[in-house]
Amino acid sequence: MIMVIDYPGSTTMQTIQASEFKARCLALMDQVAASGEILVVTKNGKPVAELHPYQGARASSPFGLHPGVRILGDIVSPVADQDWEALS
Repeated sequence: MIMVIDYPGSTTMQTIQASEFKARCLALMDQVAASGEILVVTKNGKPVAELHPYQGARASSPFGLHPGVRILGDIVSPVADQDWEALS
């Protein structure tokens, strides 16, 4: 039995018991890939896993966890003495 959970402003998620997921695994993977929806697998009524559609590899950022960082100006040249005094 698959239950559909839909919270306002969120992605629709379906839940399925682990035993049913085990029996229908390949068909459910095809369904998730086609629909783009998330499937939550439950065990004893508690969520234990989520199946998401594959979105491809993400581009790596040279700034690690700060992909929105932008460098403005020259960050390589030495700082002039008067600039250091202003920053102190």
